Amino acid sequence: MNDFLKKIIEHIKGLWGKWSMTQRIILAGIGIAAVAGVITLFSVSSAPTLVPVIDAPIRDEAALDRIVLRINQEGVKVNVTSNNMVQVPDESIARRMRAILIREDLIPSGIDPWAIFDRERWTITDFERNVNFRRAQTQMITDHIKAVDDVDDANVSLVFPERELFRSDQNPVTASVIIIPKPGSDIATNRKKVEGIQKILKFAVEGLKDENIVITDQSGLVLNDFTGMAAMDRLNIIDRENKLIQTLEAKYRADVLRALQQTFSVDRVRDLNIKIDMDMSKKVVDIEEYFPITIRPRTPGLPYDDSELAESITRSSTTSTTKWEGTGYNPEGPAGVEGQTPPAFRDMSNLYGRMTQETNTQNEELNRQITQEDRSPQIERVTVSVNIDGRWKWKYDEKGNPVLLPDNSIEREYIPVPEEQLRQARDWIQNAIGYKTAWGDSVTVQNIPFDRTLQFQDEDAAYFRQKQFQTTIIIFVCGLTLLLIGFIIFRMVARDIERRRRLAEEERARREQALRESAMAEAEQEGVDVSISVEERARMELMESVINIAKEHPEECAQLIRTWMVEE
Repeated sequence: MNDFLKKIIEHIKGLWGKWSMTQRIILAGIGIAAVAGVITLFSVSSAPTLVPVIDAPIRDEAALDRIVLRINQEGVKVNVTSNNMVQVPDESIARRMRAILIREDLIPSGIDPWAIFDRERWTITDFERNVNFRRAQTQMITDHIKAVDDVDDANVSLVFPERELFRSDQNPVTASVIIIPKPGSDIATNRKKVEGIQKILKFAVEGLKDENIVITDQSGLVLNDFTGMAAMDRLNIIDRENKLIQTLEAKYRADVLRALQQTFSVDRVRDLNIKIDMDMSKKVVDIEEYFPITIRPRTPGLPYDDSELAESITRSSTTSTTKWEGTGYNPEGPAGVEGQTPPAFRDMSNLYGRMTQETNTQNEELNRQITQEDRSPQIERVTVSVNIDGRWKWKYDEKGNPVLLPDNSIEREYIPVPEEQLRQARDWIQNAIGYKTAWGDSVTVQNIPFDRTLQFQDEDAAYFRQKQFQTTIIIFVCGLTLLLIGFIIFRMVARDIERRRRLAEEERARREQALRESAMAEAEQEGVDVSISVEERARMELMESVINIAKEHPEECAQLIRTWMVEE
C-alpha cells in the first residue's frame, strides 16, 4: 500500500514537473474553486431554518403590517417572504408569537394558526388519523399556552363527542385546562389574560364555546368564572372614576391656589379645599322642543327686536254643518212584542224636533326640533373653600422699640383682610372654576387667623438674639476703645518718662563733660601735663562729632534715637 502511494506521489511530481506554468495555474484555480464550493455548501446547509408563524399567506396588507409590528415590539427578528408568509427563527419563538397574536386578536379571519399533523401512511385508518390529529392538536394547544409569559406549565384535556345524526342530540365539545402560574404573575386575577387563553382554545378547537371551557389553577380555583368578577369589575370602574375626579380636583386646586398665592403670598394662603361631584352614568337623552315660527327675522342694526313670530300656522281646515227637522221615530220591535225602549225615551216618541250640528277641524303646524344626546360623565357640582390669613404687625413705643408683654414676648396687632378683597377673590375663583348657580356650586372665601404661635416664638427668639448680639458688639467696642485709650495714655506717659530720663542723662553727661573740660582747662593753665588715653580721646572725638551732628541735623538724630529705643 505504501509503495502504491509512493508511486502515485512520484507520478504526480513527474506530471507537475512536465506541466507548464499555465497548466499549473489552471489546476490551482480548480482546487481553490472546489474548496470554496465545499465551504459555501457547508455554510448554506448550517444556516438556521426559518419557521412560519402562520401556515398560510396573509393577503390583507394592513393585517400583515400589524402582525409584523407586534412581533418587532417583542424584539424578535421577523422575515416576510414573497408570498406574504411570516417567519421567525425557531419553533419556540413561533409558538410564543402565535399566543400573543391570538390573545390580541391580530390573526385575520379564515387563517389557521396551527400546523396540521403532516404524516401520511397507506396503512393508517381513519380512527388512527383522528386520534393522531387530536393528540397533535392537544399538544399544540398545550405548547401555545406554555408559551404565555405568565404560565409556568399547563395541562390541556379536550373531549370530542361522537357525531350524532341529529344536531339536537349532539353533545358539545368541552375543554379543561390546568395552568401553573409563574411566581409573581397576576394571571389568576387578570381577566384579559384568562380571556386570552380562552381565545387560544376557541381558535384551536372548532365549535368550542366559552361556557364549555374550564380554566383552573393547580389548586382547583376556576379562573374563567367571570360571573363572580362582576363586583370586582364594578370596583375597578369606581376606582377609575375616583381617580378621574381626584385628577380634576388636583388640577383645579393647583391653578386656583397658585394664583391666590401669587396675589396674597404663599404664607397667607396655605391650602385650598375643592370638591367636585360628577355624574359618571352614561345617558342617552331624547329632547323634543316646540318653538314659534319666524315669519319675519330681526332687522340687523336696529336697537330693538322687530321680528315677527307666530305660535303656529294653519296647515289644513275642514268645516261641516248638519241640520235636521222633523218627527222622531222610536222603533218598538216586532209586532206583538213589547219594545225594549226605556220609559224616559218612550215618552219622547213621535215628537217634533230640530237639530243643528257644526263641526270645524283645523290642523296647526308648529316648529319642532328633536335632539338626541349621548351624555358622557359631566360635572354636577363644584364646591371650593379657601382661607386667607391677614397680616400681623408689631407694636412700637415712642422710642421705636417693640412693645413687650409681661411674658417677655413681643406684642402684635392683627390686620384682617378687607371684605372687598375677599369678595374680589371669591369672584375670581367663581370665574376660574366656571361657577354656575343652577348646578348648586358654592365658593367660600373666609378670613380666619392661622395659629402662628411657633412662628412668633421663633421671631421673638431671633429678635432677642439680635439685640443680645448688638449689645455684645457695643460692649466689645467700648472695651476695645477703653483699652486703646489706656494704651495711648500709657505710651504718652512712658514717652514722657523716657524723655525726662534722657534729658537727665544728657544733663548729667553735659555736667561731666563740663567738669572734664574745666579740669583740663585748669590743668593747661597750671602747665600740668595731662595724659589722656587713646580710648578717652576717641570717645571725646566721637562725642564731639555726635554733638555737632545733633546740632546740624536734629530731626535725623531724633529718628536714630527712636530706632535705638525700639531695638532695645
